[in-house]
Amino acid sequence: MSSEAFTTAMFLIAAIISAGVLINAVFPVIYTLSGTIASSSHKVDERLSVDVKIVTTYASDRNDTARIWIKNVGTGRIAGTEIRKADVFLGGQGDFVRLTWKEAVTDGAWTHEILEDTNNYWDPGETLYIEAETQKIPATESVVYFQFVLPTGLSRSTTFNAGD
Repeated sequence: MSSEAFTTAMFLIAAIISAGVLINAVFPVIYTLSGTIASSSHKVDERLSVDVKIVTTYASDRNDTARIWIKNVGTGRIAGTEIRKADVFLGGQGDFVRLTWKEAVTDGAWTHEILEDTNNYWDPGETLYIEAETQKIPATESVVYFQFVLPTGLSRSTTFNAGD
């Protein structure tokens, strides 16, 4: 009888130690996964709430300038600092360049203004005015390519004809 009790006690101790090792190995993984899932969920929610639409465009090769108006049609607002980090591509179809954001428009640069702005955020319903300058804008009646990419990955592009 004493050997059975000893064997049972050894199995019980081994089971408790195994359970402790398993818990110490599994709980950190579960904790990390829950943080990752929460972070991913927040990013998905942010992406779903932000949406923009290119409203109208104009470009002229005479002064190498393009003007683009983009409406925030989502439910989330976008900080002015995030807009400055956006990528803007402009030029002829198949011959465009990435422009740099600057306070004032110069060759190879773009600037923006949030119309109706009261808080330095691009709020839902507000329009973003972009003015860009590049020598890549093709001649009148040629196709111009424009793409706007926010740091979150939201991208909108269009092609349109250059005007006089």
